Amino acid sequence: MYAQEAKDVLDKLANREMDEFRIKKEDFLGFREVLVKREDFKHFRGNAQHNGEIIYTYLEEARS
Repeated sequence: MYAQEAKDVLDKLANREMDEFRIKKEDFLGFREVLVKREDFKHFRGNAQHNGEIIYTYLEEARS
């Protein structure tokens, strides 16, 4: 996954244009690199699934 694609997905999650986003294991590192640079990083929750997939959602309140 390219940085611009990851940014677009994260923006859509934050703006509530998407409820969740599922990312595959092979795309995780590139996606995470963009995610951790965001100011609202702690509002995103990743829920690990089978086969290394992760479902990301956006939280109203930042996690601690």
